Amino acid sequence: MKIAHVEQDGRRLTALVDADGRLRDASALVAEFDGTPYSDAWFARLAAEPLESLPPIENPVRFLPCVQGVGKFIGIGLNYRDHALEAGLPLPRQPIVFGKWTSSVSGAYDPILLPEGSTHTDWEVELGVVIGKAGRDIPEHAALEHVAGYCVVNDVTERRWQGLDGGQWALAKGADSFGPIGPWLVSRDEIADPNALALWLEVNGMRYQDGHTSQMIFKVPELIAYLSRFMRLEPGDVIATGTPAGVGMGHKPPVYLKPDQTVRLGVEGLGVQEHRVA
Repeated sequence: MKIAHVEQDGRRLTALVDADGRLRDASALVAEFDGTPYSDAWFARLAAEPLESLPPIENPVRFLPCVQGVGKFIGIGLNYRDHALEAGLPLPRQPIVFGKWTSSVSGAYDPILLPEGSTHTDWEVELGVVIGKAGRDIPEHAALEHVAGYCVVNDVTERRWQGLDGGQWALAKGADSFGPIGPWLVSRDEIADPNALALWLEVNGMRYQDGHTSQMIFKVPELIAYLSRFMRLEPGDVIATGTPAGVGMGHKPPVYLKPDQTVRLGVEGLGVQEHRVA
């Protein structure tokens, strides 16, 4: 099941994506559900209604973030071997965890806004994991049972603020528009193995990142189990699981985003994002 949140004529609608890629309005089903969003019961209620019975949504004005009301936006750093090598850093012995402000969350086709003073804004295509069932001290063997689904994340980063100018990761990754998620939340039953997905990113049609989630140092179940030792994971939390090699910082000379460029990125089975840099 693919779920999107869209805006049309000033209204926010919850949509399901049918087999032909058309959006179907499931807002009434969501409104009548008295329970936790993104839980197994929430998905079961949506699945109970035949898609063809839901009204089509024609020409939505905007794709909103595919998770509404993100609780925690958790990032994982240096989680791909090739990315750690291109950054000239040792492989981590445990996950590197940081937070992105929820105000950075934006939609899959919203512009990436370069903040005033930024000079080294970079891209990072990532697999996003959305929590659907709350838990703490989750065992690794049961970790995927706590997943609602998966989505595309672009962990946009201002490298000057991250390391070149004092090392402020939270500031470097938390600017408005630096956390696009979507276009869809794809339910976990559609993804047999989250560590068996291709992911890629292009700027102005040039392919910079071309990786695979099998290259993660810490796999998705490991990340969920690890994080849940330190915090209660709750429905609507989003985990950005790291990026493969090919970020702008890793090129010689480095390449960074400039106004009027177009960034396209995708993860196998999870859709494509496209952003204008402004």
